[in-house]
Amino acid sequence: MNAAVNLPDDVDALKAIILAQSEQNARLEALIAALRQAMFGRKSEKIDPDQFELALEDIEAGIARVEAEGEANELVTATATTKPRKTNRGSLPKHLPRIEDIIDPEETACACGTERHVIGEDVSERLDVIPAQFRVPVPGASSG
Repeated sequence: MNAAVNLPDDVDALKAIILAQSEQNARLEALIAALRQAMFGRKSEKIDPDQFELALEDIEAGIARVEAEGEANELVTATATTKPRKTNRGSLPKHLPRIEDIIDPEETACACGTERHVIGEDVSERLDVIPAQFRVPVPGASSG
């Protein structure tokens, strides 16, 4: 949708925009109703799938017409597309304290008597949250 700031002040231009949007909505609602009937209707009422392509072509032509009108009208601006949110997976902030937990096997020698050696290691990080602690100090009581 266009922002309220970008809408024209001319009443006729606003009416034209509203009519174009309502016409497009009516076509889309008709297509949705037909698709629902095809998917969930009785088997005898199913429509040939080739007929939907005609409706899609009509809608695509209508969308192209509306976009062309929007490009021709200098008061109508294109809507901004949203970018997908970037997530930081795999690295935790460097300022957090690290606690190294090395798991060593209890036995360093094999049953046959040979010394065991490291053949690989897995290093992973996880974030532990320590919740706040609540306490009530009692005045005059000894803490011993």
